Amino acid sequence: MTAPTMPVTAPEMPVATDGRPRYRYVVVEGPIGIGKSALAKVLAERWAMTPDFEQPKSNPFLEGFYRDPARHALAVQTHFLLERSAHAAALAAANTEQSAPIVGDFLPQKDVIYARLNLDDEEFALYQRLATRLAAPIRTPDLVIYLQASPETLFARLQKHTSGIELQVSDAYLRALCEAYNHFFYHYSEAPLLTVNTENLEPAENDADLGLLLDHLNAMRGPREFFVKGSL
Repeated sequence: MTAPTMPVTAPEMPVATDGRPRYRYVVVEGPIGIGKSALAKVLAERWAMTPDFEQPKSNPFLEGFYRDPARHALAVQTHFLLERSAHAAALAAANTEQSAPIVGDFLPQKDVIYARLNLDDEEFALYQRLATRLAAPIRTPDLVIYLQASPETLFARLQKHTSGIELQVSDAYLRALCEAYNHFFYHYSEAPLLTVNTENLEPAENDADLGLLLDHLNAMRGPREFFVKGSL
């Protein structure tokens, strides 16, 4: 007889030496379709954190961009830049000892990934000038969790979980996006970073996978670590 499967309980949020939560601001990042919002939602519920989620559909140019990228790229990136700059400033201003812990599903700085990918050279130069003018204080996360996967895995997850216009994303675009994200986080040093290979890991859907991920997270000692399911 096969023994019944026991439920896996993921660990609670680790605490610092003073007894306070170690992470007061966590960001889950990764390319479209990776599952960052789903994992951020799980962490918000499990760790009693305030969710701070991106609202891409509020961008009135996004649907047009998916249909005609060249025509709408500058408008869509400018709108995102304005929204994220204002959001970053508000988040930094609200950072006090009494404020509730927050988990988000985007870094404001990641906007440059899409800008460089979507804009031509002249548009990107204009974008950079505008970004410099709009520069505001940015709250540094206590931890960034970067979810990583192959373009093939991303495409399969988009097919499984998405029914909207995002399905028009091409294979070439997904490949370029994965490379751009890897390059960005290879050089990222502003906050502690845990890079997670999700090829065989779906922590938002599988309690056992979530437990493995959080066990590794709780054991982090250095500012940059890499987690692959099955690794020591």
